[in-house]
Formats: sequence, structure tokens, C-alpha cells
Amino acid sequence: MISTKKKLSSYALIILSQLFILTPLLAQDSITDPKTVDSVDLQKYTGTWFEISKIPNSFQNHCVNSTTATYKFDEDGNIIVINKCMDENGDIDEANGIARVVDTLSNSKLEVSFVSLFGIHLFWGDYWILGLEENYKYVVIGTPSRKYGWILCRTPQMEEIYLEKCYQILKQNGYNRNDFVLSSQENN
Repeated sequence: MISTKKKLSSYALIILSQLFILTPLLAQDSITDPKTVDSVDLQKYTGTWFEISKIPNSFQNHCVNSTTATYKFDEDGNIIVINKCMDENGDIDEANGIARVVDTLSNSKLEVSFVSLFGIHLFWGDYWILGLEENYKYVVIGTPSRKYGWILCRTPQMEEIYLEKCYQILKQNGYNRNDFVLSSQENN
């Protein structure tokens, strides 16, 4: 005859094993990817964008002012990315990279790379367009991990009403507004 103690420990073991199996599945369902815009015209998207706000990150720690991102097509149709910013000494730092479209139906999911070895891009980072003003005046960029995020504008300053719209888009996509800091564009 099985003792009550053994029965309870058997039930506990079954429950615990089910929790270990189900917890990752439940957690996966509760965290959805950010929603990207339905369509991006990459020709309209090209040009220079001014950084208005961002989640601070290690690769921009030295940037204190005048951060911009410029996108253009080269003669082979590749999307060239040129990021610039001013450091605390007033020097301009420039990072050159390339972008590739991951979701060709919408063009709203891209990846960017700034590391190349003999012309081969080794590391790619997500670049998802979560919000885009219909005339391409401002854009909200995010990543599935929500570790990175940017608000960019065609002009160095953004009207408060549009900035609030951008923060609403971020909130709807699971971002915390308090993670973002405003970027200085005083030299632009």
C-alpha cells in the first residue's frame, strides 16, 4: 500500500514537471512581437533623419549631440546607412553600415549591420518600423526584444503633439516611455 506521503510527493512531482513544460510556452504567448507598420516605401524613407529620442545604448554612449541617420541606395540597390553624431569634444563620429529588408511584403522589418570583414557583414541587428507618419515626417523604430528604440524626425526639432503620438505607439508595443531619453540637436 502506498503511503499518503508518497502519493503527495508523486503528485507534486507531476505538477512541477508540468509547470516546467508549460511555463516557457505560456511566457512565449504572453510576450508578442511589436507590431510594425503595414507598408514602407523605401524610396520615400531614404534621406536624413534626426534622432529625437532613444533608449540609451552602449554603441551610442559617446554621442552627446546632433545624432542623425541617413539612408540611401547605392548603384547595386543596397541600402546604405550612415549614422553620425557629435561627441563631447565636438568631433563628428560616423558609422557606416548596410540595411537589408527581412519582410519584403511590408518593408517594415529590416536588419542593419555596421561590422564588415572583407565585405561580409558578420552581425545584424533588428530594425523594425513600428510607426511612420503618412508623409514620412517621423518614424518610430524598435526591436522584438524592446532593448532598443528610437524616435526619428525629418527635422531637428519635433512638435510635442507628434512626440506624444510616437510615445503612444511605443506604449502600444510594450515599451516603457521612461526608458527613453530626449536627444540633443542643438547644433542642427
